Amino acid sequence: MADLNQHHYTLTPEDLQSRVLFKDKLILVINKPAGIPVHPGPSGGPSLEDYFGALKFELPHAPWLAHRLDRDTSGCLILGRQKKALRRLGKLFETGGLTKTYWAIVHGGPKEDSGVIDGWLEKVKTPKGWYMKVSGKNDNAQTAVTEWKVLKRGDGYSWLELTPKTGRTHQIRVHCQSLGCPVIGDWVYGPPAKEGEVLPLLHLHARSIDIPLYEGEPPLHIEAPVPEHMAELVGRDFKNA
Repeated sequence: MADLNQHHYTLTPEDLQSRVLFKDKLILVINKPAGIPVHPGPSGGPSLEDYFGALKFELPHAPWLAHRLDRDTSGCLILGRQKKALRRLGKLFETGGLTKTYWAIVHGGPKEDSGVIDGWLEKVKTPKGWYMKVSGKNDNAQTAVTEWKVLKRGDGYSWLELTPKTGRTHQIRVHCQSLGCPVIGDWVYGPPAKEGEVLPLLHLHARSIDIPLYEGEPPLHIEAPVPEHMAELVGRDFKNA
């Protein structure tokens, strides 16, 4: 369930500073590592926010989260350096003005080479936690739309590019599961670990983001390099789709 803690990550202020992908007076974009939450959960514990003091640079205050990524997802994470930037980013997220692109390495692969998933997601609570599931339209469900395509196919794996048009919790992970090819390392929506097995880190990466932050200027396009735990599979044993 979604309250399990499979991986632990330690981070130094210097590590976080080295992960800055973009910085101007209004925003920062960092390359979030997999395995650490962006903010403390109900039970507390370390989070990225603990280190935001290292990202003040010339300002007197630390930046704030403009959105979130799952603990086990890596890649582009936007921080606001000014309150007006947070308000502007909030409107962009609400209106779908931002374009986010994810890369995932999945078990097997979809039959088609591209497609769109357009449906509903619903949160299911259990005694041990919660998870999301594909459902029909009801009062507890939210619309969830993801465009996807296969970048490469390998031996038992596929490398997908996914562009969510909505921002639902666990959306890409559930949609990969619904395609019959869950993300490698997904301990909620993928194959359960065998006895004594430790699953790898989640192979889901927020690859790039396009932010139309400044009126009259082209959107900022920012990319995050592939993390080590995914780079091995991306670079090895794949053939063109």
